[in-house]
Amino acid sequence: MAVLHSLAAVRAAPGLWWRAARASLGLLGPLGPCPGRGYCVDAAQSPPTFGFLLDIDGVLVRGHRVIPAALEAFRRLVNAHGQLRVPVVFVTNAGNILQHSKAQELSALLGFKVEPDQVILSHSPMKLFSQYHNKRMLVSGQGPLVENARVLGFENVVTVDELRMAFPVLDMVDLQRRPKTTVPLPRNDFPAIEGVLLLGEPVRWETSLQLIMDVLLSNGNPGTGLATAPYPHLPVLASNMDLLWMAEAKMPRFGHGTFLLCLETIYRKVTGKELRYEGLMGKPSVLTYQYAEDLIRQQAERRGWVAPIQKLYAIGDNPMSDVYGANLFHKYLQMAKHDGAEERGADGLWKRRPSATQSCASILVCTGVYNPKGPEPTRPAQDAEEAPFHGHRDFSFSPGLMEASHIVNDVNEAVQLVFHKEGWPL
Repeated sequence: MAVLHSLAAVRAAPGLWWRAARASLGLLGPLGPCPGRGYCVDAAQSPPTFGFLLDIDGVLVRGHRVIPAALEAFRRLVNAHGQLRVPVVFVTNAGNILQHSKAQELSALLGFKVEPDQVILSHSPMKLFSQYHNKRMLVSGQGPLVENARVLGFENVVTVDELRMAFPVLDMVDLQRRPKTTVPLPRNDFPAIEGVLLLGEPVRWETSLQLIMDVLLSNGNPGTGLATAPYPHLPVLASNMDLLWMAEAKMPRFGHGTFLLCLETIYRKVTGKELRYEGLMGKPSVLTYQYAEDLIRQQAERRGWVAPIQKLYAIGDNPMSDVYGANLFHKYLQMAKHDGAEERGADGLWKRRPSATQSCASILVCTGVYNPKGPEPTRPAQDAEEAPFHGHRDFSFSPGLMEASHIVNDVNEAVQLVFHKEGWPL
């Protein structure tokens, strides 16, 4: 079901998505080895046939502090000229930052130039949902929300704060923010909202939960009331399903997946129906890994590496997002190899998309969410107490997909393991 859900998300995006992604990212350009972008293979080394998908929080950094093993890992990944020896994409479920800002942040922490087109934020695949780009969308999250939405292609967005200011009587939980004077008359000049973008966890959850519900229940006209809530409701695009994530604290922190859980529960409690998503992306969605696969392939093409990238190694710290997602994508690759992967062409017909990628291995590190001393995440429920499922509601639980291909201490050991398997010098 998870595979089908992700494929449905891909099919919601019209056109040949990998070409659209390349054009929107500005990645279509001349090929050639080492064109000054910080990537090259050592002269004596064969072109790589593998690439890395690296998680960030809990693998490379904890909060704003770099994990020492990450510096060691990149001493192996980067050659004497300061250029990467193999293609690398950073795949994070973070989304409250701009892509180029995240690249600058990683460059400063890791000590080499990270390009923006190497960074995939949780909401990056929203660029593919062009059918919603011209609609008026309510956007939730924090950080550079409007700028992020516009980078993704959304031309007409309104923030939760703008909605709250337009309709001050909607935000009633905080006594300090309730209207103290005469209640203003309802506005009739506020354009209807046509959809909802959930880019990341907001700051004031009660305000965002209330106003998003108002928009869904009123069919985009929160200043009015409807006798019956519309269903299906307005389209909702969401990214980052992580229930938990790891920062400087000893215990994991709430992620955007926790916010989504709250919204889904409230919607079902109020309406008796399930909240539905037109697109649900970020790890472990197959759509995110397809997007990453294409960026890896584009890196290889630009650097003139003639050998196709056949193997991907996904390194992460969260069994539910990193391991589950990589294994789900590996399962998708095997299905595609057997049945043939299909994509929608410009003429609206489904077409097969050839891919050289044959496998995606999951490598779990112990520097973040995963605790090797805690309950075994792959243990099936027997007579013992069943381990809780931290995944999203729309991804049916498959215990086998929680089992990492390898478990190592940190990202440096992970890189050494991959180089050894691929016969590359350390």
